[in-house]
Amino acid sequence: MIEYENLGRLNAPFFMEYESAFKQVLESGWYVLGKNVAQFESAFAEYLSADYCTGVANGLDALVLALQALDLQAGDEVIVPANTYIATIIAIVRLGLKPILVEPCLYSYNIDPGKIEAHITQRTRAILVVHLYGKSCDMDPILDICKKHELRLIEDCAQSHGSTYKGKITGTFGDFGCFSFYPTKNLGALGDAGAVISANEALDSVIKKLRNYGSVKKYHNELVGYNSRLDELQAAFLNIKLKSLEKINKHKQALAEIYFTHLDKAFIKPLRNEDFGDVFHIFNIRHPHRDKLKNYLLEHGVGTEIHYPIPPIDQVAMKGIISGSFPISEQIHKTTLSLPISFFHTKEDILFVCKTANSFIAEHG
Repeated sequence: MIEYENLGRLNAPFFMEYESAFKQVLESGWYVLGKNVAQFESAFAEYLSADYCTGVANGLDALVLALQALDLQAGDEVIVPANTYIATIIAIVRLGLKPILVEPCLYSYNIDPGKIEAHITQRTRAILVVHLYGKSCDMDPILDICKKHELRLIEDCAQSHGSTYKGKITGTFGDFGCFSFYPTKNLGALGDAGAVISANEALDSVIKKLRNYGSVKKYHNELVGYNSRLDELQAAFLNIKLKSLEKINKHKQALAEIYFTHLDKAFIKPLRNEDFGDVFHIFNIRHPHRDKLKNYLLEHGVGTEIHYPIPPIDQVAMKGIISGSFPISEQIHKTTLSLPISFFHTKEDILFVCKTANSFIAEHG
């Protein structure tokens, strides 16, 4: 069986270092906002060529804190892709802001810059882009729109650790870059964890206060904040895995190349362009008979996932909050399938997936 993911196998190369890190944290007696968090914030900022990094509890909190730090007012509108994972929209809604959904490009799966301006109103204050599946958004036109309309820009980088646009790493284009280190990510912790990147010292200072009850000095609370601190133990694990992030990304890029070379042309594969340095957190294909394909692969020893089976517009939680017609998003959600592409997968694993998927085409077309 070729599993879609196996976190034990994924993390096996790091077990000995993790055990040593756990012992170090345990014996230190310092479990919250200690030297491991500070070390990770510094190392991750350096990796991204960013000015400031603040560790937070998870990716959703990273988005919420970033939006709140921009001092937006209730009812202000934030543009967001219609096919994103629901967490991106939840962050907007949590702060009383209004999500304005914009269709993605059918082939890149990221927000279509050509459709953004038609949704800008007098209440629009920010654009929240999502670098989905490990591919950067088309940033030049988005940056031009932000400059033209004086809009703030937040990047959801939950799936794009190390991906680039014209050589610049995602998370460093906007006011904030928001990261999740959920265990399945290319840079994954052993639990929930996140970070917020900024080039602005004042904005970073607000994030540092918000994550810690509105305080940077003990018992002195300047803001109504949250308890959203990156855990000291998770930071220790992330410090270890960060050293291998480029190795992980290159491994997944090599596996993706096998898919591009060997998968039947009947499958719609991810769009490639030299301006975009994809890290393939997810390798998604599209096929009109997605569910039949998924079942066929499972029956023949290949596990897959769907990212995502239900678009935000159809989620019960979003009833009365978002509305409209989004046929491109609907088409993506109905036809997308994520194939195995983990750090533990081998070339032989992926060749088997290709052979099995191609057999489906031979049998069913």
